[in-house]
Amino acid sequence: MTSDIDAAAGRLLGAYTSGVPCEPVRDLIATADDAYAVQDRMTERWLGEGRRLSGRKIGLTSRAVQQQMRVDSPDFGMLYADMAVPDGDEIPAGAVLQPRVEAEVALVLEHDLTHERHTVADLIRATAFALPAIEIVGSRIRDWDITLADTVADNASSGMYALGNRPVRLEDVDLRLCGMVLERRGEQLSSGTGAACLGHPLNAALWLADTLARVGRPLRAGDTVLTGALGPVVPAAPGDVFEARIDGLGDVRVAFGKEVS
Repeated sequence: MTSDIDAAAGRLLGAYTSGVPCEPVRDLIATADDAYAVQDRMTERWLGEGRRLSGRKIGLTSRAVQQQMRVDSPDFGMLYADMAVPDGDEIPAGAVLQPRVEAEVALVLEHDLTHERHTVADLIRATAFALPAIEIVGSRIRDWDITLADTVADNASSGMYALGNRPVRLEDVDLRLCGMVLERRGEQLSSGTGAACLGHPLNAALWLADTLARVGRPLRAGDTVLTGALGPVVPAAPGDVFEARIDGLGDVRVAFGKEVS
């Protein structure tokens, strides 16, 4: 099994290096535990190469996204500092394979979350502020032909992310009822509310905090947590410009560079 996990990690890392999507890895791994073992292999390699963890993401939290991805449970992945894009910046063409975008609530922590089971009060006390976020998801697997095992192994189909720059304290916003609109050059493509994210973005963050503590990678002060999509994921193409607006949190923008011929 170790050889299969190494082989799956090697296949995905090859896609990262070459920029060419690979075949699914579900022929090599059978369970979610195996998939997270692949993710761990890649995490250890990247940390060894000097990448810095900046937080975590939870994916597949809305029913709409689960239906799009043909899966029925959440997952998580690692965020690295070199994945962060300033609000309004342009992502170079090809930087994320098969990119799609989704709007989310981001939480930034000021205290560690190390218990095996946290309460909502623990999470609220640990959170410094919330921000609007656009996550640019991507898949190293050809044609997004993924199962839960494939996306978990592929660092939860992570790519890059952009955060707004006006921090909002939790007591100043209703994250469950906040409305979200995602537009491309003024055309509305996706909408939703905080309730689409496991009923409340804090529910998603609790799931993540508990899960990470149990696997020995707890959330730490300073971490950014992407709590999950508030509406359907939207494909992105070179030249696209997206803006997400979340009631009570403000807006965030990201552009995609045009391909160079």
